[in-house]
Parts: sequence; structure tokens; C-alpha cells
Amino acid sequence: MPARAVIFDLDGTLLDTLEDLADASNSVLAALGHPTHPAESYKQFVGDGVAILVRRALPPTAQDDFSRALDMMRVEYEARLHVKTRPYPGIPELLDKLAARGVPMAVLSNKPEKFCQLTVRDFFGRWTWAAVVGESERYPRKPDPTGAKAVAAQLDIAPAEFLFVGDSPMDMQCALRADMMPVGVTWGFRERATLEAAGGKVFIDEPGELLKLL
Repeated sequence: MPARAVIFDLDGTLLDTLEDLADASNSVLAALGHPTHPAESYKQFVGDGVAILVRRALPPTAQDDFSRALDMMRVEYEARLHVKTRPYPGIPELLDKLAARGVPMAVLSNKPEKFCQLTVRDFFGRWTWAAVVGESERYPRKPDPTGAKAVAAQLDIAPAEFLFVGDSPMDMQCALRADMMPVGVTWGFRERATLEAAGGKVFIDEPGELLKLL
């Protein structure tokens, strides 16, 4: 079935947020007296929500610090939301072309919804978004398909007519569970082989290639 709408993941798909996430987390770890990690290591920590990121960043022997570290992380990251974060090359041009075609667009992320809303507003505020859904009490985190299906219902478009674009195994699994087409991006935080193992069907190496799938 031809695609009529697109759901995007946020971190690692539309935005390169890695360094701001790493800086915030490392600030927390240092304040608590724990070792920090290279920014590159955070590619394996992100994708499952901020709580899982904090658990992965803490040493195994320091999990008693989890609650305190999570509270600190929310504060530190909010202060660094837009310091080093930038859209990936080609993303603004892709959004322009999708908007010109009248393609409905939405964001579905495991990032806390407050931060999703702020980030989309500040980086992508000139485009119209059918929905911006982040981690909240409304829907379970990806790969649960509830959020994706809610977006489809809101737009009154069949799930099979969506491209679900993301860079993580959670995105690929969520798309499949929602009966949407998973589209893996190769510029994000995870390698193509990881996405293939999670059920990725189609891959794009640069944003403009998405237009060929519509």
C-alpha cells in the first residue's frame, strides 16, 4: 500500500543529540563520584528512555544511586537541550519537501514528552506536526505500538500507509507491531545490522531518499 504519512523518531533520526545527552549524564556521574563515559558510548545507552539511559550509565555497583541520578539527569539535560544538538544534514530540506506534498508528519520518541515538545518547537517549529508524542503516562514506551496506533487513529490513516522512520531496534519493532513500514536510517546511533536484526525492512543513507518511498 502506498505510504501517505510519516512518523519520525527524534534522537538519532531527526536530531543529533548525542553530545548533549552525554554531557548531561557525565555531569551527573561526576557529581556522584562515578566514572564518566566517552560520548560514543552513549550510542548504546540511549533509545529506551531516560531512566534506562541512567541505569546503563551508572556502574553496576552504584545502582542504589539510580533515583537521585535520574532526578539530576532531568535537570542537567534540560539545561543542555540545545547546546550541541543539531538537525542532521538534509533533514530540514526533507521536511520542506514533505510539507510541500502535504504529507502528514508526526514524532514518536522515548524521550520525555516535555523535552520532545521543547525540542521540536525550537528546531522544527516552522513545520506542522500532526502529533509530537514522547515518554509520558499516556502511552507505554516503544516498542509498544500504542502511541503509533494513536497517531494513525488521530489522522484517520491506516497504519499500513505509514512509514515509521528511526535509528533504533525499538523503532523497528514498534513499526512492525503497529503494522507500519519500518525505515531504518544509517546516520543515527545504531548500526544497520542491529536494525536488520530487529526487523528493519528498508534503509536510507540520507534523508532525501525517504521521498522515493512515498
